[in-house]
Amino acid sequence: MFELLLLFSAGLLGGMVNSIAGGGSFITFPALMFVGIPPVSANATNTFASCGGYLSGAYAFKDDLRAHKKELPKLIFIALIGGILGAWLLLQVPEEAFRTSIPWLLLFATLLFIFGGRINASLKKLNTRHRHASSIGTVLLALTLFGICVYGGFFNAGQGIITLSYLALAGYTNINAMNGIKLLLSTVVALVAIVIFIYNDAIAWYEGFIVLAGALVGGFIAANLSKKLSQHHVRLFVILASIAITIYFFIDTYAGTVLA
Repeated sequence: MFELLLLFSAGLLGGMVNSIAGGGSFITFPALMFVGIPPVSANATNTFASCGGYLSGAYAFKDDLRAHKKELPKLIFIALIGGILGAWLLLQVPEEAFRTSIPWLLLFATLLFIFGGRINASLKKLNTRHRHASSIGTVLLALTLFGICVYGGFFNAGQGIITLSYLALAGYTNINAMNGIKLLLSTVVALVAIVIFIYNDAIAWYEGFIVLAGALVGGFIAANLSKKLSQHHVRLFVILASIAITIYFFIDTYAGTVLA
């Protein structure tokens, strides 16, 4: 019963946080590991539990996405291939090697969450100065998106923030369209990764469905509370929580090694 309440609460809080400020994986992924799910399976299960939120979010931006329907097939194709490769790479990594990489992945995602806004602003300025991208620039942008989607298939946390940075660099300026494309690409990466994870029996279904149920309820609650809650305060909470969780994983992973 304790595990059920913990996972549902983590999903509930993660769903609310994702809907308002992003960063819900900082809550749901550690909760899945806390109840005893191995790291690789916890990561795969977290991707499954997060997918519903991406899908519903992308649907909410459907009108904004229609304005970019010409370029979407290319972006979706890149996300599809990148997600497949990322999920495959995750399953090739030994459990212990992935466990030791978790603090560094969390640290990377935390820094992106904290400084993502500044990165996006800098990239927008860079794009304004260099509007006429060469064919080499176009290829580099495609490779950048591919790398982001590989990361998303491998480790879900922080993908949305990196995708927004890519979109800013690629010349997108409408924040609603950017959020819509971000969520659409996150959905594609998550869905194709889930297919790979299902084939390899990597998802803890019972725990995943509990987190998913909590996330759906949390997203619904957040949709009604978003105008009342301060996005700044929610974001600050996520930053503090992500820093604390990252420090915990560094201590848990490396303290024994240092003491030895």
